[in-house]
Amino acid sequence: MYNKPYLIAEIAQAHDGSLGILHSYIDAVAKTGVQAIKFQMHIAEAESSIHEPFRIQFSKEDATRFDYWKRMEFSLDQWKVVKKHCDEVGLDFICSPFSNLAVDWLEEIGVHTYKIGSGEVSNLLLLEKVTQTGKPIIISSGMSSFSELDETVQFLNSKKANFSILQCTTAYPTKPEQYGLNVISELKERYSVPIGFSDHSSLVSTGIAAAALGAEIVEFHVVFHKDMFGPDAVASLTLEETKQLVEAVQKINSAQNNPINKNNSEAFKELKSIFEKSLAINKDLPIGHTITFSDLESKKPSGFGISAKQFKDVIGKKLTNKKTKWDFLNEDDLE
Repeated sequence: MYNKPYLIAEIAQAHDGSLGILHSYIDAVAKTGVQAIKFQMHIAEAESSIHEPFRIQFSKEDATRFDYWKRMEFSLDQWKVVKKHCDEVGLDFICSPFSNLAVDWLEEIGVHTYKIGSGEVSNLLLLEKVTQTGKPIIISSGMSSFSELDETVQFLNSKKANFSILQCTTAYPTKPEQYGLNVISELKERYSVPIGFSDHSSLVSTGIAAAALGAEIVEFHVVFHKDMFGPDAVASLTLEETKQLVEAVQKINSAQNNPINKNNSEAFKELKSIFEKSLAINKDLPIGHTITFSDLESKKPSGFGISAKQFKDVIGKKLTNKKTKWDFLNEDDLE
């Protein structure tokens, strides 16, 4: 599905309900080198109610979580302009729907890939709707056990869906002991689909580690500044950090695609002759002297005396020639 690490910059609610700020993010993200930008499509009446509690009590502006989702909404026509802007700057438009109505809108808009958030993995109603589109699907496994994931994967396979799975820990920000980097390989082995990592650590190093461990997709939140208002800012990367991650992941990918054959050192032949050493004598020695370990030194370059790795072969042998301090020791110097 992905021929190199696919990097997704997640905007989520970083726009704080401002269409202008959202468009600013598109332009900024396009300069970082990621392939995709991800949004969340919230339609409050279709996905939530006034009874939904706050995940964290961050908002001094919204009386209820429902009010917050209302403030995060954009109209269908506004979303179409957002998609057009993404196309213009060369970013894949990825979006998380939180209602079946959002899927209808995203199909009309022309979404590239559907992202299923951690809280929707067991929402088979939504998954049924998404699989009917035939679009690629990325599943975030943040709140799911393997048994729950097994059920979802079985459902997706029954629909012949084109999907991938992200290791994710639903904590903002995640601590190192919460990353679950070991799960990347476990997911690969268990499901045999493209596997990635959804990061909430707010650190460049975490995405680098995930890529090095074989993550084919790396998703992370981005924000203009980590002190900005909103629930995800403290778990995000800045735009400058995003550029650093892109560059590092590209280099890791190059390394992974160019494995080194440790059985072949031909390329280092010239360097080896410079750095490897020959045996030498560390003091003046007369003819007939029996070589001991304390008589020996190793000196660059190789090829001017017996190889230093053969020092055991010369210990106990007698000199046939007088040797001066720091002379190389060769076979014809020995009985």
